[in-house]
Amino acid sequence: MTFCIGIKTKNGIVGLSDTRITSGNETTTSKKLYTVNRKKHAFFIMTSGLRSVRDKAITYFGELIEKEDASYDKLYKAVNGFADQVKRVAEEDMNSLEKSGFSFNLFSIIGGQLEEDKEPKLYLLYPQGNWIEIRQGTPFVIIGNTGFGNPVLRRSLKYDAPLYFALKSAFLAFDATRISSNDVDYPVDTVVMENDSYNIIENRFEQHELNHLSEFWNDSLKETINNLPADILKKAFSHVELEESE
Repeated sequence: MTFCIGIKTKNGIVGLSDTRITSGNETTTSKKLYTVNRKKHAFFIMTSGLRSVRDKAITYFGELIEKEDASYDKLYKAVNGFADQVKRVAEEDMNSLEKSGFSFNLFSIIGGQLEEDKEPKLYLLYPQGNWIEIRQGTPFVIIGNTGFGNPVLRRSLKYDAPLYFALKSAFLAFDATRISSNDVDYPVDTVVMENDSYNIIENRFEQHELNHLSEFWNDSLKETINNLPADILKKAFSHVELEESE
């Protein structure tokens, strides 16, 4: 399983992905982030699903970028280009994978800003090759293990949030998933793109660098629970005689 998140705010885009790969009882680390960073032309792809499918689609797309990258002046065109490679891999490998009991389940988050984009864009690409754009109404998308990180984001994240706040929210969503699932873990890779910078800043963080944030969040939650104005709940500990119905 995987945890990848992309967030689009009025100030730009942030992304975060874990690196754990699980195969049977074995776990390894592998990068799930692909970036293109050129003058006024920058985007990233984060993926979840079978590693073999991901690696093949990214390899095909890398060859396409070498030949046709200059023709992509808006991000949706690059998304369509990657979608074509995903469909190409599906044609080649889907039947054999399904016969072996595997699902063709490559989901992708693609974000960036190209020459003719008025602002950074963020897309969710489905395994079938169709896509949706992530917009103001719900300014984030998670692929892979999607359930555990949603609550903190839905409670805290707004479209007008600063990118630093968005990145902290992304970390807390990852941390909630990591604690709840043994197939999501450090290191994590992050990407940040400010509006009209046309530049992706990429970094990797190890657990020892961020563990104090997790501990701070745990302690803050405990303190907040203790301080909840919840006197009404004490009623739950009182015995109340219930009237018998006739």
